[in-house]
Amino acid sequence: MKAKGSRPITDVGTLKALAHPLRMKLYRALCVADKATASHLADQVDEAVSLVSYHLRKLAEHGLIEQAAPQSADGRERWWQPSSEGVSIRDRDFRDAPEKAAAHLAATRLFHDQRTDLYRRYLDERPTWSAEWNAAAADSESLLRLTAPEMRELQDELLALIRRYDERGRSAEAAGDTEGREHVALHVYGFPFRV
Repeated sequence: MKAKGSRPITDVGTLKALAHPLRMKLYRALCVADKATASHLADQVDEAVSLVSYHLRKLAEHGLIEQAAPQSADGRERWWQPSSEGVSIRDRDFRDAPEKAAAHLAATRLFHDQRTDLYRRYLDERPTWSAEWNAAAADSESLLRLTAPEMRELQDELLALIRRYDERGRSAEAAGDTEGREHVALHVYGFPFRV
């Protein structure tokens, strides 16, 4: 059964397992689908089922995903699900050695690049979305003057708000309210910079 909350990743082995471009795509697709087979995921990432199965097993070896209960009568199908509601990766867990810091930086760059690709895909597909969805899609930038503790407080408040909306949407969907409901990606970056 899927664990509640985010799973902290604190070891380089698990970080490297997730920070593989195809594995991260598969993990993200599985989080969106909640449960899927290698065949379903292979169609989404345009890769061979055997390759997808291999990478799913690697994610499972590190406890990032787990087998799910069968969703059909076909006993040959192996269903997978995320083992938690997400993962959290904190800089502080990878600062004590140069190789750990380098692995964290490489993973962070990969995650950011994939998020950027997802947003670019939306921009390319924008004409296919309704005016209502295009008006609702957010794109903003705020340049603030904060201390590190204030930034942490802002992040905590934003995460609490995001969780509240996620829970509300999932509850409504579970109750059958699917009309007009779509997957929504919300990427929030907060970082210091100097001019």
